[in-house]
Amino acid sequence: MSQDVKKHIQSLVDLETEGWNTKNPDLFLSMIHPDMAWPWPPTAEAHDPVDWVFVLGRFDRERWRQSWQDLFDSHDLVHNRRNTVKIEVSEQQDAAFAVVDIDTLWRHKKTGEDSHWFGRVCKIYTKMPHGRWKLISHTGALDYSCVNRSSMASRQTG
Repeated sequence: MSQDVKKHIQSLVDLETEGWNTKNPDLFLSMIHPDMAWPWPPTAEAHDPVDWVFVLGRFDRERWRQSWQDLFDSHDLVHNRRNTVKIEVSEQQDAAFAVVDIDTLWRHKKTGEDSHWFGRVCKIYTKMPHGRWKLISHTGALDYSCVNRSSMASRQTG
C-alpha cells in the first residue's frame, strides 16, 4: 500500500510540474489544501525561518491564481528541472512528504531580469476524509549545499 501512496504523491509532484511547464495554474491549484499558508525564504540561503516572509498569505484560490497568472503573463519559462529525492509516507498512510530539488528559471519578458527558483523543497501532503490527497505545506527553495550534514548528525546524536 505504501508504494501505491508514493506513486500517487509522485503523480501530484508531476502534476504541479506540468502546471508550471504549461503555465496552467489550475493544475496545481486543484491539489492545494484550503488551509495552506506558504511562507517563503527571501533567498535560497535563508535557512532560519525568522527571515521568511509571506508572499500570498493563506490559500485563496482566486488570489493565488491571479498571482501565478501574472507571473506567467510577464515571464518566459527558460527551464524547469525537478528531481524527486525522497517520498516518505506516514505509518498510518494519511500523510506524506516529497523532497524535491528544483531549478526553475523565469525571465521577465520586458526587462530580461531573471527569477531563479533553485534549491530543495519539501512538499507536505495530507489525506482528506474523502480520500483525496492535498498539499498542506511547502517549504521555499533552500540551498542545502552549505549545510554540513556530519555536524548536523553529531548535534542530533550528541
